[in-house]
Amino acid sequence: MPVQRMLALSAFALLTPLAAAACSSSGPGYKSECEVSGCTVTFTRGVNAKATVLGIDAELVAVNGNTVTLKVGGQEVSIPAGQTQPADGLRATVQEITDDKVVVRLTTGVNAS
Repeated sequence: MPVQRMLALSAFALLTPLAAAACSSSGPGYKSECEVSGCTVTFTRGVNAKATVLGIDAELVAVNGNTVTLKVGGQEVSIPAGQTQPADGLRATVQEITDDKVVVRLTTGVNAS
């Protein structure tokens, strides 16, 4: 058993960077950077942008002061800057709001360590 477990962990360690790179992307009005535990999505304000991260669509719906409204999967959530809310099986944290962009962290609860 220890040999099988070590082989499985080695395979996971080798494939994890490939999986993370596969979900890092950019498109009209967004850029995402991912690792095992989740993705950071930077939305450009004033543009209709939808990013697909971790197999789920995330869309910036509105910004009202320091509160961001996102549509994550089929669920719409309003999140104040610096706070976290559950959203369609993920946890969404608003990290930054500026005049030009909104930065959101979407996590799965899986840690790389």
